[in-house]
Amino acid sequence: MLDIQRLSTTQPDFDEQLTALTDWEDGATHGVESAVADILTAVRERGDEALRHYSEKLDGLAVDAVSELEVDAAGCQAALEGLDAADRDALETAAARIRHYHLHQRQSDWEKTDPDGSRLGQQIRPLERVGIYVPGGKAAYPSSVLMNAIPAHVAGVNEIVMVAPAPGGHIAPMVLAAAAVAGVDRLFLLGGAQAVAALAYGTETVPAVDKIVGPGNAYVAEAKRRVFGHVGIDMVAGPSEILIVCDGQTDPEWIAMDLFSQAEHDEDARALLICPEARYLDDVQAAMERLLPEMERSEIIRASLARRGALICVRDLAEAAKVANLIAPEHLELSVVEPERLAAAIHHAGAIFLGRYTPEAFGDYCAGPSHVLPTSRTARFASPLGVYDFCKTTSIVQCTPEGAAVLGPVAARLARSEGLTAHARSAELRFDH
Repeated sequence: MLDIQRLSTTQPDFDEQLTALTDWEDGATHGVESAVADILTAVRERGDEALRHYSEKLDGLAVDAVSELEVDAAGCQAALEGLDAADRDALETAAARIRHYHLHQRQSDWEKTDPDGSRLGQQIRPLERVGIYVPGGKAAYPSSVLMNAIPAHVAGVNEIVMVAPAPGGHIAPMVLAAAAVAGVDRLFLLGGAQAVAALAYGTETVPAVDKIVGPGNAYVAEAKRRVFGHVGIDMVAGPSEILIVCDGQTDPEWIAMDLFSQAEHDEDARALLICPEARYLDDVQAAMERLLPEMERSEIIRASLARRGALICVRDLAEAAKVANLIAPEHLELSVVEPERLAAAIHHAGAIFLGRYTPEAFGDYCAGPSHVLPTSRTARFASPLGVYDFCKTTSIVQCTPEGAAVLGPVAARLARSEGLTAHARSAELRFDH
């Protein structure tokens, strides 16, 4: 029997149960915090020496020099050329779609001129060097290489430095091939907090970057949190999650497999289904029980559904939208007759997948948008990773003498109201002469 929570909005304690289900402790226990603090300090102070130590201790990868942990462009290209033709085609097709989508996100400089001749504008420039972290603990993720590196490449980042764990020195050829396809400039077989530290502070071999993006485990998340400010980060990501809103008319096996697609990531992944038909929820649960034994990662799926899964019965689809907005999911499938209409009521979601023929898995690999999305209800204020994450905006201001005469009195008056006399005099000197 599959162990999965059943909830209904008619229950008097529904709000409390939903909060308990969706709250996420990020795993930064005292033990994690202490270990990460030690690693960051060690790498910052001892550089390559510390990286060699942690590579051997944590990844079982002993080297005489950190340079041995770098895979050069020729190695990545060889991995690409060694792929099965169908694998290579899938990788390159996905990359092309991701690149095409992100080309639409590029921003442009602009300027305007006031009637007095003063010029105002905005200047967009790419970051000079970014680091992308590609996880590799429980699976290989060539898709994460594409989803992180291609938006950076489209943005015009000068140098993309990738780190990825390789326990025992083993890394999937598809990951190396993806680095070649995505335009990664340098790749180091480094993982964990030590990789984040190397990117943030730089060592004798690993260059310091301006921003670090990409998900990881609790140690990686805590390391990113701690180095933020010294470098930029995209987000502190929690476990993967999916919320499906269904009207009860989709094949239950389709929905069961869509829930499995996130639950198989790890035991903390969240898979939720909302439907106004209680009998349909029974059908989906029965489908999951039939299909689960066929899954290679069945034990992970079973644990995830027991810990973080739920089948939620609502009064109607309007209430489903309200519950979805409370959850603010990373991935939201709208498996209903009129998905566009329901989507208009959704205000908080990392990505929305419209209709019965659009599983979230398409978004993970090849639809086009980056699959690096806000988790743990942060879709209330955060956005998917995009080209804009790899650019910075500079404001441009230029005043004519006539413009200074207009702005000067305003600035001086406000400055004096704040008691900042030098500010006021600076403004006044431009028009009071």
